[in-house]
Amino acid sequence: MSEVCTVGMEVPDFEMETYDPETGKFGKFSLADAKKENRWTILFFYPADFTFVCPTELADLAQVYPKLKELGCEVVSVSTDTKFVHLAWHRDEKLLEDVKYPMGADPTGKISRMFGVYDAETGLALRGTFIINPEGKLVGSEVNFYNVGRNADELLRKMEANVYLMSHPEEACPAKWEPGKKTLTPSEELVGRVAEALE
Repeated sequence: MSEVCTVGMEVPDFEMETYDPETGKFGKFSLADAKKENRWTILFFYPADFTFVCPTELADLAQVYPKLKELGCEVVSVSTDTKFVHLAWHRDEKLLEDVKYPMGADPTGKISRMFGVYDAETGLALRGTFIINPEGKLVGSEVNFYNVGRNADELLRKMEANVYLMSHPEEACPAKWEPGKKTLTPSEELVGRVAEALE
């Protein structure tokens, strides 16, 4: 599993242990199971539990999680902490009160390396967001350094676009596209005429 997954690649099947805040139990996430259930997967890597920007990101993600679930998507937050640390952090940090999605444990850094976000100097993962479609293909990738938090509303917008395009593969979504707005259908006629197509 030395090759780093890049957009357009089929992601190799993997499993990881999780803490599920909704049930208060430990469990596991399996990409093979997600594919069998025809679910989208979002992997949301972050550096570490009991840190500072991380709980703000997970709280932000919790606000859009119900809408992501409606789109047929499972979210797994992932750090190199253990499932036990996830449990303790979720219990102690008030910002995590609304977090209901599974919290994945990657203490060996195996999954973080797979997606190219493992920092060998610190043993932590960078802020990486990866969207895997129900067929197991990586269709979205974003990586930030430690000090810049992400915006879950933009992740939701990207997921809405990806779900739409899964059933409309001949179309493309322009910048800032949202459900109900015009899409583009690439063709010879569209070359140099995008402005007119969006009117």
